[in-house]
Amino acid sequence: MALRRLLSVFALAAPLALGGCSLLASDPPVLYDLSPKNTFDDAGPRVDWQLVVDEPTTPNAINTDRIAIRPQALEIQYFPGVKWTDRAPAMVQTLLVESFENSGRIVGVGRRSIGLAGDYVLTSELREFEAQSLAGGTSVKVRMVLKLVRQTSGGIVAAATMEGVADAASDSPAAVVAAFDEALGKVLKRTVVWVLAEGAR
Repeated sequence: MALRRLLSVFALAAPLALGGCSLLASDPPVLYDLSPKNTFDDAGPRVDWQLVVDEPTTPNAINTDRIAIRPQALEIQYFPGVKWTDRAPAMVQTLLVESFENSGRIVGVGRRSIGLAGDYVLTSELREFEAQSLAGGTSVKVRMVLKLVRQTSGGIVAAATMEGVADAASDSPAAVVAAFDEALGKVLKRTVVWVLAEGAR
């Protein structure tokens, strides 16, 4: 597979860089960020309550600023020389908050750390946030398990799983990141619409 061959090339080059090429060894990683959702359907509800967005919990393999790839089943590696601007769960939390703000349909949204009381709390588990090497090329899969919790009682109002998949144009880091942006964008939009609808019931 092309992605696996790319990893092998970097793996073979690493000892050479450490042994004789200090310039390569010291090159800083290229940093990538993802974008929040900015457009939403007009038919969604507008709500007068506040929402706290907790940082998603994650498996250790993606609780990092490294960009995860799965060359084959039961194996996870990372793209060399590139990183996210923050740990994946912290980045997703920020993008969720910004997406809710961009919807213009909620009175207040933020993190618990800023002291927002909130009527509801959105908790989540980021179960998949990785590129996958397939027979036809490289794709990205993002999957989150969500729970909307009422702040006063601690009771779960609703639960759902959101998933987004996108094909990368190539196995280059830039193309894979663009696929991450598309796949996560689907999850962000569906999450905002779902939370507003469930909290408005």
